[in-house]
Amino acid sequence: MGSMREIKQRINATDKTSQITKAMHMVSASKLKKAERNIKNFRPLTKRLTDSLARVMDSEHDISHPMFESREVDKTVYILITSDRGLAGPYNASVFKAFQAYVEKHHDSKDEFTVAALGYKAFSFAKRKKYHLLNTEVIQIRDDVQFLDFQGVTDDFIKGYLKGTYDKVVVFYNKFVNTLTQKLQYQTLLPLDKSPYIEEKREEENLKYKRMYHYEPSASSVLNQLLPMVIVNVLYGMILEAKASEHAARMTAMKSATDNAKDLIKDLKLHYNRARQDAITIELTDIIGGANAVN
Repeated sequence: MGSMREIKQRINATDKTSQITKAMHMVSASKLKKAERNIKNFRPLTKRLTDSLARVMDSEHDISHPMFESREVDKTVYILITSDRGLAGPYNASVFKAFQAYVEKHHDSKDEFTVAALGYKAFSFAKRKKYHLLNTEVIQIRDDVQFLDFQGVTDDFIKGYLKGTYDKVVVFYNKFVNTLTQKLQYQTLLPLDKSPYIEEKREEENLKYKRMYHYEPSASSVLNQLLPMVIVNVLYGMILEAKASEHAARMTAMKSATDNAKDLIKDLKLHYNRARQDAITIELTDIIGGANAVN
C-alpha cells in the first residue's frame, strides 16, 4: 500500500478533491433550479407561437409551405447539442453514441450529411471525426444562452433548406425529465410536423364562437415570417432542455464523485491506522529487545 507518509498524502489529496466536487455539486444544483425556471418561463411563448401558426393555417384551407413538405433526402443537417465543459457523467457521450449509431444506419458516406455543433464538446467531436461542419467556429452553450448565440447557424440551415441544399434537419439532445433522469432524443426539426398545429385548430373549432382573422398582405406572407420564428424557438426550447439536463448530469456526477472520495478516505484511513499500529509494534519490539539485551 505504501508508507504512512504516502498514505497520509493520498488522504489529504482525496479530501481536497472531495471538497471541490462537493462545491461543484452545490453550484450545479443552484444552476439547475435556474434552468428549470427558464424552461417554465419559455413555455408560454411556445404556446403563443403554436396558437398563432394554427390560426394562420386555418385561414386558408389550401395554404402550404416548403417547411411542411417532405421530400427525398439527399443531404441532411444534424444538430448536436452538448456542453462546453466536461465532468457531466455520460451527458455528452450519450449524444455522440446515439448520433454515430444513427449515421452508420442511415448513411454510406460523410458527404451525405453536415453537422451543426452547438457546444465546445460537439465541435471538438465533429472536428476529431472529420465531419463536414456547418459552423466554422465554436458556438458556446452558456448558462444564459440567448437567440443571438446560435442565430447564424439557424439562418444557414433554414436558407439551405428553402433553397434545396438540405432536405432534412435532425436534432440530437438530452431532454430533461427530472434530476436523476435525462432522456436522449433525436427529433426532426425540418420538415415541420403539422399535427400539433392541427390539434390547435381542432381546439379552436370546439369554441362556441369562432374567431376570425384577416391577414395583411396575405396569410402566406405571414406564414413566411412566422415559420422561421417557430423553428428558432423550437430549437431554443431544446437547448434549454439540454442545459437543464447538463446541470442535472453534472450534479449527479459530482455527488457520486464526492461519495466515492469519502469511501476512499475511509479505506485509506484504515490502511493508515494499520500501518501506524505495525510501526508502533515494531518500535516496542525493538525497545523490549534492547532492554532484555542490556539486562
